[in-house]
Amino acid sequence: MDVRLKRAKELAGYAVRLTKDEGLPTMVKRGAGFVRRRFFGKRARYLPGRKVLEAQRAEMAGKTAEDCGLPTISILTPLYNTPENYLREFLDSFVGQTAPNGQLCLADASDDAHPEVERIVREYQQKNQRIGYKKVENKGIAANTNAAEALADGEYLALADHDDVLAPHAMYAMGKAILQLRQRGEPDGFVYSDEALFSKSIKKPMVGHFKPDYAPDYLLCCNYICHLAVFRRELFEQVGGERPECDGSQDHDLFLRLIEQVGGAAHVPQVLYYWRVHEGSTSGGTDAKPYVAKAAKKALADHLERTGCTGTIEDGLYPSTYRVRWDIVGEPKVSILIPNKDHTEDLEKCLQSIWKKTTWDRFEVIVIENNSTDPATFAYYEKARQRYDGLKVVTYPGKGFNFSAINNFGRKAAEGDYLLLLNNDVEVVNGDWLTELLRQCAHPGGAAICGAMLWYPDETIQHAGIVTGLGGYAGHSHKYKKKGGSGYLFRTSTVQDFSGVTGACLLVKTAVYDEMHGLDEQFAVAFNDVDFCLRVRDAGYRIAWTPYAELIHYESKSRGGDEKDPVKAARFAAEQQRLYTIHGKENILDDPYYNPNLTRDREDFSESDDLRRLKEGRVTVRFRGGTLQ
Repeated sequence: MDVRLKRAKELAGYAVRLTKDEGLPTMVKRGAGFVRRRFFGKRARYLPGRKVLEAQRAEMAGKTAEDCGLPTISILTPLYNTPENYLREFLDSFVGQTAPNGQLCLADASDDAHPEVERIVREYQQKNQRIGYKKVENKGIAANTNAAEALADGEYLALADHDDVLAPHAMYAMGKAILQLRQRGEPDGFVYSDEALFSKSIKKPMVGHFKPDYAPDYLLCCNYICHLAVFRRELFEQVGGERPECDGSQDHDLFLRLIEQVGGAAHVPQVLYYWRVHEGSTSGGTDAKPYVAKAAKKALADHLERTGCTGTIEDGLYPSTYRVRWDIVGEPKVSILIPNKDHTEDLEKCLQSIWKKTTWDRFEVIVIENNSTDPATFAYYEKARQRYDGLKVVTYPGKGFNFSAINNFGRKAAEGDYLLLLNNDVEVVNGDWLTELLRQCAHPGGAAICGAMLWYPDETIQHAGIVTGLGGYAGHSHKYKKKGGSGYLFRTSTVQDFSGVTGACLLVKTAVYDEMHGLDEQFAVAFNDVDFCLRVRDAGYRIAWTPYAELIHYESKSRGGDEKDPVKAARFAAEQQRLYTIHGKENILDDPYYNPNLTRDREDFSESDDLRRLKEGRVTVRFRGGTLQ
């Protein structure tokens, strides 16, 4: 089936479900939002509305940094031969803040040919006494940032580049977010926001960078945090500030060291920073700064050493991305569980690819026979046992198809340290696929679950992690995207943190599987993997996905579709409702590894048709903990 037609059918199905669940007015509102964003909503779409900003200024009228009720944030900015128009825009963005709790600390390393930099800053100091300035010797961006910190009097620090622009509510929103964390008794040592790229005006942004909540595996692959990052000054001083030896990736290095102290990070899904794209800027690509990669790999290697972990830091699939090739502890055995009913051609292709290509030799394969009717199937099992050394075939005693019950039964025969749930209609692509899955789990502090990149036969993405809330329930990240792309913010080309991965290829620690009492057998067909992963996630474990384990998925050939069967359709609807009942609708719709400003109507990580939370300046913050090992 044509990809566009498949997507159209899925979206139509979602529209029907949304209308049924939430009513026609909601569906109409979503449709109107889509039209508005596509054709009329591009200008200033990330900025709060005028009345919102006016209300913030009215709230803070006549107040100072000392009595406004918000924590003071000192912004550290090195200056170097800054073009006048860039410098004035940056300074204007600070002077125009809706709250007075900011301080701007400028360390100017400009050469003698650019005296206008100091002249302009002195001009602005007459407008705002919260601008600090000193002339410094140019010792590189890290040292110059540390010099700026000497001017700071705030409880918190932030980093900003001299050619960028702060959102008008940046200090207000960050201050409110810190207060929220304090009220909830959560760590407030490190907080970051979303950002946007612009060229000429922040009212005409090019694209937004809508980030997940703290995602440790993702952070080891690239500095997705970037701007605006706010952190306690005492922590900055405790870790020794920025390190000159990591110039080029000095912020990434700093973030890793800060998070080691905090144990996680908090995220504000508001665009509080505008990153200017111009020739020579990092936002325009690392080709402009080739030393960045070397510095980033040093930062990551040092992080591993500090945390007592072992692995090799390598270049990633794309510039500005990296890969940690974790050392696998011991020689864990993997039990591969494959349910099967007839369809021996599919099974043979699957088994052959496992035995022919898999380089990790500590595995067993358990085929779980499920009510096959073709006598040839049982003859095939006998031949397969002879062909594939150690192959086990166990017979599920139940009737009908229940994915959860079948795999729970297969687990009884498993002897491995890890279980790999695998569909019979997949084919291994790269030989180190199983090794790579183990790398993400079988090291100290590793993930409890890891999923793989699954391709359709036409080399479009079938699975690159599960995002809850897509389509109202759950969907696959970047589904149908063609092979060769990096995904939204490198999210199909780097190891990722997710709320779930598909049961079509899911590696899990056997101990965790048993702790969770396996798959929930009330989810016979749909959402059993989503439910399982959510239970694992909510128990405090991490779920990873890697692009370095690749398989082809021939997509449920052995079972067929449910759409036209009223019995199956009713069962599917019941399983949808059960997912809401167990995990809560809001929890399903609010995936921490997604972003509320991204759409739930499509799998492509495009902007939401409803950006009201941005227009309203809605300040929400969520802390997530977890180790980076």
